[in-house]
Amino acid sequence: MPPAKSWKEAKEAAEREGAELVFHNFDTGEYGACSRQREFGCFSKGQFIEERCICIPAKFTATELEQKEKKFLEENPGWAGEV
Repeated sequence: MPPAKSWKEAKEAAEREGAELVFHNFDTGEYGACSRQREFGCFSKGQFIEERCICIPAKFTATELEQKEKKFLEENPGWAGEV
């Protein structure tokens, strides 16, 4: 299944999969559903590089998820900027 492109699609995936979290990965642009144990990142030259993600419990509506992300970004200026 292709990655989700919005909080709404991520929420739908979480409901289908029974996942406890939904996420927005700022480094890949993907949204999706996951468990608390998932780590986001990739290997480069044998080193694990963490990716910047916002993970939120899937119990919220898509609108609430968007609002929570917006609030986080407002409270943390520069977090989603260039790495």
